[in-house]
Amino acid sequence: MKALVKQIGMTGMAVLMLLTHVAGAAPAVHADHPRIGTHAQAAALIDVESGRILYSHNGDKPMLIASLTKVMTAIVAIEHGNLEDEVTVGRNAVGKEGSSIYLKLGEKMSLENLLYGLMLRSGNDAATAIAEHVGGSIEGFAFLMNQKAEEIGMTNSHFVNPHGLDAKDHYASANDMAKLTAYALRNKSFRQIVSTKVKKAPNPHEDWDYVWHNKNKMLRFYDGADGVKTGYTKAAGRCLISSATQGGRQLAVVTLNDGNDWLDHRHVLDWGFQYFPHRTLIKRGSAIQGTGLRAAADFSYPLVEEERSELSSSVETLDEKSLDYRLGKRGELVIKLRGEVIGRVPLLAADDPVWQEEKQVAASAGMSSGAGSYQQTLTALVRALFTGETR
Repeated sequence: MKALVKQIGMTGMAVLMLLTHVAGAAPAVHADHPRIGTHAQAAALIDVESGRILYSHNGDKPMLIASLTKVMTAIVAIEHGNLEDEVTVGRNAVGKEGSSIYLKLGEKMSLENLLYGLMLRSGNDAATAIAEHVGGSIEGFAFLMNQKAEEIGMTNSHFVNPHGLDAKDHYASANDMAKLTAYALRNKSFRQIVSTKVKKAPNPHEDWDYVWHNKNKMLRFYDGADGVKTGYTKAAGRCLISSATQGGRQLAVVTLNDGNDWLDHRHVLDWGFQYFPHRTLIKRGSAIQGTGLRAAADFSYPLVEEERSELSSSVETLDEKSLDYRLGKRGELVIKLRGEVIGRVPLLAADDPVWQEEKQVAASAGMSSGAGSYQQTLTALVRALFTGETR
């Protein structure tokens, strides 16, 4: 349906003029930004919004990940299960070795509360109960985990259980876990669970509620910390994923087998926030030189100062017979860093009625022009196309 018929190159000075114009107000960083390191055998830092890995050490090496596995368990359960489901605890869950929330045989608990027990207290019994409920069996749930890993692009990972106890063919890489974390943190329910410091849940066996305190110390010791998971086995060593949001930006760090993980995470997060600011590379409404097209959306990306000179872009136009073209879209601005695509921005014709409509709306509301979104544009165009209504 999307037939590209033409590419207009925009490299060298042309793209630099465009990108510098819209990003000029971004905070400057030193060209010789310092290197960062950790005590971990493998580590990765990722920008959650863009998915860009900002730092990696042995990032593609498959390793034991202990209870970091539960990040995958949680997101698969959230996506495939119903949080309001009542889960009955079976024999395989009761007394599961390692960390536990001490579930009893036949006990009933909502899937949502089990997920809190899973992520705050790292309950291996909770992991097993969740897996059997959502996947029908441990093997069935592991299939869903590996299916999700493939979907996300985790090429150096494989899962055989939901809890992370050491097992043959159960492993992941730091880069893969960073990708998974960024994916999971875009889910509202997941974000809510992993950012919770203390959770109470009904206890059918006692007169008092379960009270679970989050094991993730970063939630108390780092400004803006908002997740995600601790992990440890003797073979895997200390494993940790932490996330934090500052100035509207969210970063996540993964360390595998790191004896000084709390301090390392503070330093890596500080480094990422300082040296990789989000820079606006194109603004909605910006004219694309020599094309008669305008950007239909903003696009920003985490970059160090010296990477500006390594940006390039090209315009891909659409076949006039395609549905997107009929709906008003004329192509995409493809933005690259060192030749690799980092983003695609939809383009509309410079004389598209939407720009005039936006000016009129902005003027009547006392606002600056450029408000709105590509989705709003499409809605207006579909309405006009199929109903003739242009309001």
